[in-house]
Amino acid sequence: MYSPYPSEAANTIYNLLFCDDASAFLARSGEEPAPWQAELAQDPPDLRALRILAADERQEGRVRYLAYQALRHLGESVPPRQLLGVIIEVPLAGGLDALAAYSNGGVRYVNQSGRIAVVDAVPSMTHLVQDLFAMSQPVVDAIGPWKEARLAPPKRDNIRLTFLVSDGLYFGEAPMTVMQREPMAAPIIQRATELLQAVVAIGAS
Repeated sequence: MYSPYPSEAANTIYNLLFCDDASAFLARSGEEPAPWQAELAQDPPDLRALRILAADERQEGRVRYLAYQALRHLGESVPPRQLLGVIIEVPLAGGLDALAAYSNGGVRYVNQSGRIAVVDAVPSMTHLVQDLFAMSQPVVDAIGPWKEARLAPPKRDNIRLTFLVSDGLYFGEAPMTVMQREPMAAPIIQRATELLQAVVAIGAS
């Protein structure tokens, strides 16, 4: 887990964007687990329940990714290249900006200052999220999953595009000036910028 922000709350939300610690999503002691939390926590694992959860398009993208991740860790086969989340990280003078969108339409934003915005399935933003996914899918189709642990946040002047996919975490990173000229990355950056503006506008209203 990484701590790019001065606030513990912001660091927690930031790390949750990537779903690489499934235990952080489970119900805490004394809490009644949601059905999906109960299915993820079953011991021994219920493979059928995990497959149903992973395939359920009504679920949040992160929940589906966690189910696919559990299946992969158990050595089970999963369908490849099903995009469930897109995360854009941009280091700025004041800190790290991180914007994440998920397949159910939910959006999370951690500002460079550590301020947090959570937007769930707002109709006016649905087309922006759908377009972001449509523009991201060709990148997923062209690259493969990262086999190592998630890297530390990108260095200054770079941008990182991370994709939560049924068969793993995919990403690409390069200087912003390079990515803005790259034919597949540039549309993603443009649509992410528009999505960020919509999130900020909702927070300001």
